[in-house]
Amino acid sequence: MSRQNYIFTSESVSEGHPDKVCDRISDSILDAFLAEEANARVACETFATTDRVVIGGEVGLADQANLKNMLDKVDSIARDCIRDIGYEQDGFHWQNCEVTNLLHEQSAHIWQGVGTDGAGDQGIMFGYATDETPELMPAPIQYCHAILRRLAEVRKNGTEPALGPDAKSQLSIRYVDGVPRDVTSIVLSSQHLDPNLSSDDVRAIVEPYICETLPEGWITDATEWHVNPTGKFVIGGPDGDAGLTGRKIIVDTYGGAAPHGGGAFSGKDPTKVDRSAAYAARYLAKNVVAAGMAKKCTIQLSYAIGVAKPLSVYADTYGTGEVHESVIEKAVAQAMDLTPRGIRETLDLNRPIYQRTAAYGHFGRAPEADGGFSWEKTDLVDALKKLA
Repeated sequence: MSRQNYIFTSESVSEGHPDKVCDRISDSILDAFLAEEANARVACETFATTDRVVIGGEVGLADQANLKNMLDKVDSIARDCIRDIGYEQDGFHWQNCEVTNLLHEQSAHIWQGVGTDGAGDQGIMFGYATDETPELMPAPIQYCHAILRRLAEVRKNGTEPALGPDAKSQLSIRYVDGVPRDVTSIVLSSQHLDPNLSSDDVRAIVEPYICETLPEGWITDATEWHVNPTGKFVIGGPDGDAGLTGRKIIVDTYGGAAPHGGGAFSGKDPTKVDRSAAYAARYLAKNVVAAGMAKKCTIQLSYAIGVAKPLSVYADTYGTGEVHESVIEKAVAQAMDLTPRGIRETLDLNRPIYQRTAAYGHFGRAPEADGGFSWEKTDLVDALKKLA
């Protein structure tokens, strides 16, 4: 039996964090290619530092004549991302920063495996779900994301113009009998545009939004607050710290509450199982929990490059299962085609839906009408119940 009484901590970062700026640019380029051609191949990495953005990787289109036209759009895509995030500071401005585009055509050796419906790479992928929040996500990471999303809203709509784009949140949550009960500490570091603001001034701005975001009663007299604990935070984003695509994989997933296979998501088209199979594993785990088969569930999938069928399907319910894990493993493998093509078709992943995933988590979001976050649907519940 797993521990029932403990404190667990997760963190999140805002869309203006240097690494998230890079994730956003990489996923925006991916969306542009998928909007042009549903079977576009993209493996895009972005690096950002003071006044500089460097973009590299491999891209591929069936229409080779259109490839140069798409590559010519990369500069404006990157600048649009930076402008929307809100960077207009001396050391990093959407108009003035230098953008270097080093994207090139995808390797034919990779294409030969993916082009026959095999996996784009070897690897292991994990999906997780827990019934401790309505979104079936771990509470610490879910509320860390929610705090930063709320602060981004009031920054962008002009309610709190003193806040800057770069921010980080961290929550330590006490669990009693396995249920999240209260917050023992809150850490919030937010960039501020007025250099005269103190840590107390920033706390006065952000505290009401944090309080309204967390469940009632979770903040107590014993909750410790650490807002901008180092003092001033005026220089933010890539001017303050270099950024790189794919460096926030635990923020992107479950905040450390579940395993991660190691592969990052952003900038990768859905033939890359690092991304698509991780989405499929979350989809299956969430439906297992939604079906009442377990209170917690991890699903692991594994693949070999160029091979379509997954090498293994593994389930762990942490002692909370209403049915045995082996039954769940068989049921999920029957309920969904877990080949790379099957995943893409089931979740309708060959569409430009990825820019929105680049900040505030890839999981625990509501499915959207245009197919965004399709892996958050719970439409396999009846099928899994029947199979199990």
